[in-house]
Amino acid sequence: MNRYVIEKIGEAAALEQLAEEAAELAQAALKLARIARGENPTPVTRKSAFDAFVEELADVKLCVSVLETEYGNIDTEGTVAVKYQRWLHRLSKMAE
Repeated sequence: MNRYVIEKIGEAAALEQLAEEAAELAQAALKLARIARGENPTPVTRKSAFDAFVEELADVKLCVSVLETEYGNIDTEGTVAVKYQRWLHRLSKMAE
């Protein structure tokens, strides 16, 4: 199925779609953060903001899945592990 998408729209369009969906995910995350923080009020409910966040996250995951057809399995586990350890290290420095 994913191969069909790449064949129909091409690699560049799939990358553009990923970029668009990633931008929409960023906006949804920012809206949810505003609600969580309780500053800069918004008329959007927490449930509505969370639902939008989940929708955009699914769109990003779908785009990545399609692009894996073009690029092969995109293995990010090692990079994620390194970045997570770096994040934990920075957080531990904050506690000092």
